Amino acid sequence: MDKVLLTLLIGTIAGIIDIAPMIKMKIDKYATWSAFVFYFIMPFVIFNLDINIVWWLKGGLICLVMEIPILILVAKEDKKGIMPIGIMAIVLGTLIGVAGHLLGLM
Repeated sequence: MDKVLLTLLIGTIAGIIDIAPMIKMKIDKYATWSAFVFYFIMPFVIFNLDINIVWWLKGGLICLVMEIPILILVAKEDKKGIMPIGIMAIVLGTLIGVAGHLLGLM
């Protein structure tokens, strides 16, 4: 399968995993779409950014760093939301990195 299509598929799956609880909790549709687009694009960043760290750490670290501006915005309104968002960034980023490594995309 084409690398771009695999990357899109991984991004779609990661986005759906992230927004599923948001839909259940009836969170604002703009916040939900923002989260989906973030994880839809994140595999492209993770797979194409060349940094000198071990492959299994790359996805989680990049995703967490890219999530910092969102964490700052969330902290203004809901300080309890910072931890779940940060944890989800690390977990989904790591899963994206592992999937990319196993599929030969990194």
